[in-house]
Amino acid sequence: MSDKMLVQLKNVWKTYQMEGMQVDAVRGVSLEIASGEFVAVMGPSGSGKSSLLHLIGCLDSPTRGSVAYDGVQVSEMAESQLTNMRCMKVGFIFQTFNLLPTLDAKNNVMMPMRLAGLSKASSQERAEELLDRAGLKDRSNHLPKQLSGGERQRVAIARGLANKPALLLADEPTGNLDSSSGSEILELLAKLNREGQTVVMVTHNPDAAKCSSRIFRMRDGKLSD
Repeated sequence: MSDKMLVQLKNVWKTYQMEGMQVDAVRGVSLEIASGEFVAVMGPSGSGKSSLLHLIGCLDSPTRGSVAYDGVQVSEMAESQLTNMRCMKVGFIFQTFNLLPTLDAKNNVMMPMRLAGLSKASSQERAEELLDRAGLKDRSNHLPKQLSGGERQRVAIARGLANKPALLLADEPTGNLDSSSGSEILELLAKLNREGQTVVMVTHNPDAAKCSSRIFRMRDGKLSD
């Protein structure tokens, strides 16, 4: 882990309007994530974990407070800069995999690279390399429906790494998997972290959180470490 702060949140609030009521999903959270860390965010359903992850990944903007990425305030970025940052600097892994069902594993991994303007040949070469690292060298031409849940999540991880992001965000990455497949996914995330990848993972599973180097706990939108 380096001393470089990759993400900084200061007194961040996220308020949603729901049926005429204000709901504070995130309430005054401040945290810093250093480059090379593996951070887990734990808490019960409805505690604000996923809302916080969306703020860290710039999928959402805070109602109050500030979010800085590499020292640059997100609020000062133009929409085009934000879009580019999400594409090039942040990788996302979801509980439901979010793979395109009509594309095989290789083309699912290639997609973010192609959207970023990388050539087809270069995208294909990197996709094959990432799938090999994920243990799916022989499954690259399979559609998602032909893969097990664990294999689909490995494809999703490979896709998340496609554009060499500084930050990899995982929202309940083992939530839809059996214990054996879940353990394999956690081992892969831990291996990536040992190689220098910064990882922030939301989980309700204490065993999953043990893979991290630091654990934050959320309840009622508030955070403690």
